[in-house]
Amino acid sequence: MPRNDIDRIREKIRLRQYDMSAHAMEEMAEDLLTILDVEEAVLNGQIIRVEKDDPRGTKYVVVGTALDRQTPV
Repeated sequence: MPRNDIDRIREKIRLRQYDMSAHAMEEMAEDLLTILDVEEAVLNGQIIRVEKDDPRGTKYVVVGTALDRQTPV
């Protein structure tokens, strides 16, 4: 059975096979989030939108909560 997109993304996080852009790091800092908060949100959140019109590739908008299980990410 083929794995769905969120499962593949979560697997990359578990295996630490991803890169975080400088822009993403700046955005996290502005929102007072850590990389662990973002990982938690992806590991336990859901894809709410898929954007396929970017020439750099498909983008997935994922929503979830930070490590505190309250802060929206």
